[in-house]
Amino acid sequence: MGPLKGVKVIEMASIGPAPFCGMLLADMGAEVISVGRLAVGDLGIEIAHKYDFPNRNKHAIAIDLKSPEGVGTVKDLIASADMLIEGFRPGVMERLGLGPDVCHELNPRLIYGRMTGWGQEGPMRMQAGHDINYIALTGALAASGYPDRPPTVALNLVGDYGGGAMYLAMGLLAAYIESKTSGKGQVIDAAMVDGVANMMTMHFGYRQAGIWTIERGSNPADGGSPYYTCYETRDGKHMAAGAVEKRFYAEMVEKLGLDLASLPDRDDKACWPALRDIFANEFKKKTRDEWAKVFAEGDSCVSPVLTMDEAADDPAAQKRGVFKSHRGITEPMPAPRFSRTPGEIRTAPVDPKVGTHDALAAWGIDADRIGKMAAAGVIPPAPGK
Repeated sequence: MGPLKGVKVIEMASIGPAPFCGMLLADMGAEVISVGRLAVGDLGIEIAHKYDFPNRNKHAIAIDLKSPEGVGTVKDLIASADMLIEGFRPGVMERLGLGPDVCHELNPRLIYGRMTGWGQEGPMRMQAGHDINYIALTGALAASGYPDRPPTVALNLVGDYGGGAMYLAMGLLAAYIESKTSGKGQVIDAAMVDGVANMMTMHFGYRQAGIWTIERGSNPADGGSPYYTCYETRDGKHMAAGAVEKRFYAEMVEKLGLDLASLPDRDDKACWPALRDIFANEFKKKTRDEWAKVFAEGDSCVSPVLTMDEAADDPAAQKRGVFKSHRGITEPMPAPRFSRTPGEIRTAPVDPKVGTHDALAAWGIDADRIGKMAAAGVIPPAPGK
C-alpha cells in the first residue's frame, strides 16, 4: 500500500500542481480525498475522468462550500486529517471559513500546505499567473533555448511540477516528520517562484563564478555545445547527445564513425559551430532507429528522442515497468520506488459527482447525515437516483 499508508490528506480540488502533489502522496499510499465545489465538481476540465491521471488513487467529493453544512462537513474531515493541500489565491480559504487558524483549532497537528505562484506574501501575491510567468521571473526561462530564437518553454514541468508540486510534497513530508516530535502542525507556503529559484541554485553559482554566460544556448549543458544538444536524423526525427565527459564524448565520436584526433577542439567555443556541423552531417546519414541501435550499448550518452506515444513502447521502459497499460489506458507508474512498501496505481480517477457518498462514508461520515445532505442539495444525489 505504500510508505504513506494510514496518512490522511484533504485536497481542495483545483488544477495543476496541487492535485499533482496529491497524486504523489496518494501513489505512496496516503488516503487522499479531493474536495470539489458542488457547482463545478469537475472544475470545468474538458477531459474524461478516466484520463485525469493526477486524480488517480483518490476519493473525490462534490460539496456546496457556500452552505454551513457543506463547510461543517469539510471541517469534520479536517479534524481527522494529517495534511491539507490547497492551491487557491491567498485569502480564498479564509473566505470559505477554512483558513489555517480555523483548521488548527480543529486539528492542532494538521500540516496545512498552500500552493500558489507568487506566495502568500509579497507584492504579486494576488496576481494571476502560470508556469511560464513563474519561470520568467527566476532566470530559468531566459536560460532555456537558443540565442537566435525566443526562450523555449519545457511544457509546464519546471514551474508547476518541479518548483511547485515537488517542493510542496517535500515540505508536507518534512513538516509531518517534525510533527511526530512536536505534536504540532504548521503551514507550508509553497510558492512556485520560490521553488524554481531554488532549482536554479547551481546555475546562479556557475554564473557568479564566471563559468556560465547569460546568452542562452552558449553553455556546455544548455544545448549550446555540440556534445549536449539534439540532432536531426535522416527521417526527420532526432537523437539527443549528452556526451559531456570526455570519455563519453570519445565513444560518441567513435560510434559516429569519426576520428577524434582529426576533429576541432571541443574545449574551444570558437570550434563549436564547426563541430556541430560535422555531427549534424553524420546524424543525417541514418534514421533515428538505426542510430538508436548503434548507440544502444555503451556509455556514449546518446539516445533517441521519443514522442509520448513511443515512450511506453520503448523496450527499456517496458522491462523496467515505467508505464502501466490497463483497460486500454497507459499511464506512468508511481515514483520513486520502495523496496518494502512500493507505491501502486490502486484506483482510477473518480467523478466526484458519482463518488461523493462512498468517499464521505469511507472518511467516517454516517449514512443518515450523507442522506440528509443529498436531500438538501449540499452534495449530489446517490448514484442511480
